[in-house]
Amino acid sequence: MSQQTITQMRLERYFDAPPDRVYRAFTDPEQLAEWFGPLGFHVPRSTVRVDARPGGYWRLVMVNNDNPAITSPVDSVFTEVDENARLVGYEDARGMPGVRDGTRLVLSIEFTPDGDGTLLRIVQGPFPEELSDKGAVGWRQSFGKLDALLRTRPERRTATRA
Repeated sequence: MSQQTITQMRLERYFDAPPDRVYRAFTDPEQLAEWFGPLGFHVPRSTVRVDARPGGYWRLVMVNNDNPAITSPVDSVFTEVDENARLVGYEDARGMPGVRDGTRLVLSIEFTPDGDGTLLRIVQGPFPEELSDKGAVGWRQSFGKLDALLRTRPERRTATRA
């Protein structure tokens, strides 16, 4: 019987938008529903709930476009929230192929200023290597949708009173 390699998935991606805009795309339910999930999946806005604070949560359901009976829920708890800079949380695996139920999967997302844009760093796991590779593909496909959202969605400005 072969030993399974367990690894952390690590990704970096540059976005041509400031950290506060990229961070908001991860914490605003409207925006999250627009970009999250790999190609072939969508996230109904009605399934998205975000409470961006330590002890808060990140909940949504990815739905397969061709067969809506195929779903993949995300139910994470935030342990660290540093607005516009860092989100850290975990999800306990349930029914994930190759991962023992109850395994705590940690997700760390860093939003680092880089010129006029943002360098996004993601670390997630522990996963078996094959699942880590599939997860990286899913994140990269999601990032393509996020990049399009950041380019096409006008930045919301908050009115200030003098």
